[in-house]
Amino acid sequence: MRVRTRARELALQFLYMLDVQGPEYRERLDEFLADELDGKPGADEAKAYAVRLVDGTTLNRPAVDALLDEAAKNWDLSRMAVIDRNVLRLGCYEMLHEPDVPTKVAINEAIELGKRFSTEQSGAFINGILDRIRKDRGLKV
Repeated sequence: MRVRTRARELALQFLYMLDVQGPEYRERLDEFLADELDGKPGADEAKAYAVRLVDGTTLNRPAVDALLDEAAKNWDLSRMAVIDRNVLRLGCYEMLHEPDVPTKVAINEAIELGKRFSTEQSGAFINGILDRIRKDRGLKV
């Protein structure tokens, strides 16, 4: 598995825990990543990118949630499955705030995370919302 793909998975898992446990849970990120990555190839790079994703998504959460709320017609964020909501947050953050990640890659990685950790239908749901944000923001594919 590629380093950034693994970092995204770990960031998603931790964002899920933050959503359920509350923001004070953030202090456990280093321990969580050490448990998951220590001794594995690419561990340092994966840790650094996972931390960047968790912190960036958390810091930008109000703006990201506003965009998701606007794009998710007839869906309230609080009523979405927790995993889908956090895949969308992560994908939206990465699409808008990680300039070295092409928009297409951010969307595709989010779709795959949704399929892997949620349901097969989550992929289409995530694609629809992130693609709407991409179009609304005038981002290239």
